[in-house]
Amino acid sequence: MSDLRIETTAIEGLLVLHLPVHGDSRGWFKENWQRAKMTELGLPDFGPVQHNISFNAARGTTRGVHAEPWDKLVSVVTGHILGGWVDLREGPGFGTVVTVDIGPDKAVFVPRGVGNSYQSLQDATTYTYLVNQHWSAAAKQHYTYANVYDPALGIDWPIPRDQAELSEADQNHPMLADVTPMKPRRTLIVGAGGQVSRALQRLLPDAVVAGSGTLDLTSPDQVAGFDFSGFDTIINTAAFTSVDAAETADGRRMAWQLNATGVALLAEAARAHRLRLVHISSDYVFDGTQPEHDEHEPFAPLGVYGQTKAAGDLAAAGVPQHWIVRTSWVVGEGRNFVATMAALAAKGASPSVVDDQFGRLTFADDLAAGIVHLLSSGAAPGTYNLSNSGPEVSWAQVAARVFELCGRDASDVTPVSTADYAAGKLLAPRPAHSGLALGRIIATGFTPPDADARLVDWLAAHAPAQGKMR
Repeated sequence: MSDLRIETTAIEGLLVLHLPVHGDSRGWFKENWQRAKMTELGLPDFGPVQHNISFNAARGTTRGVHAEPWDKLVSVVTGHILGGWVDLREGPGFGTVVTVDIGPDKAVFVPRGVGNSYQSLQDATTYTYLVNQHWSAAAKQHYTYANVYDPALGIDWPIPRDQAELSEADQNHPMLADVTPMKPRRTLIVGAGGQVSRALQRLLPDAVVAGSGTLDLTSPDQVAGFDFSGFDTIINTAAFTSVDAAETADGRRMAWQLNATGVALLAEAARAHRLRLVHISSDYVFDGTQPEHDEHEPFAPLGVYGQTKAAGDLAAAGVPQHWIVRTSWVVGEGRNFVATMAALAAKGASPSVVDDQFGRLTFADDLAAGIVHLLSSGAAPGTYNLSNSGPEVSWAQVAARVFELCGRDASDVTPVSTADYAAGKLLAPRPAHSGLALGRIIATGFTPPDADARLVDWLAAHAPAQGKMR
């Protein structure tokens, strides 16, 4: 009896499992699906939810070629088959064919988009397969088919066509030359108009963007009814970010709905559909007493905004394939601190800006690039800090630098304490220190650019008319 082993094939992701079969005078026993052992050897942890059995009464029963929008693990309980698989996915592997002779001692893992077919070589052959989505009639519209007897496939079926038993549908599937390849699953960006969403859309032009009109995280019914079947990744950029408004009665409710409950709904959907989830977090989950925050620091939010973001982080962390990207002081397109300071500089204003809150700017394009890197590099799931690099500075120092770059005197910005600035205003508490330790993301191969250099670039691109750029 051989040990369990897995071998690759000419079709990417199609794996052949050699299964130990334990036999004695009573018959035999095998472990047809053993998650721990098989995933350790390289089988994807594909999360089967349905077990199907196909009984083939007569030798020569032939089925296929069907490519479904899910993964499956196929094997034989009794009898013998010749299995044939055709890569029907969009890409350079389209049309690749693999055949495997299968008895009870083998199984084949078939990834989404690879067409499956087989011919029973014995009477009373029982074919069985695990799938990781529930079958429905509606799902058939997402199938891709090819003709099992297309000469272009080159499958040498042992039993001739005139002696084989086929369904009418299988007899009429298209030839490979006429097949429209199955497209890969796409990325879903939740949150349509924000700074990070727009930066991600530039890097991921094939992604689908869902705003509040199509996927409102404050609506449980809308999240439950959304069709996630065509996606493999969710990037959640939606958030209630009005820190001060979150301290009001209406703002508090909205912040909890969107930043906490909504993320929990999205995480539940990601688990149910086995999707990767990227969730953007904030330095506000900390109280700011530490000069720099690493990924292991316990939460200690000061205000409602930080509390709701911390709750959302906990919900996102319940998804097996999750990347929580913690950031701070984001600058992109639209309203942001740098744009406001540049506008004030252009108008001749001399603002007062707090000088006892410290951190680093994060430019939305660099944040988006870091997220794409995490997804494409094979970085382990978990939490990653991501801001731009360089020395930590105060808001007043950022403002003074913006004025300087816009041709104004840096001394036109007046530094004030948070206490003096907040006097008479309804302002949420803010962390004094927002700096994030960047070692973990740098270790994955992504080094965030220097914040000051990116500030120069941003002003040159976004504020050329607001003053002479130095």
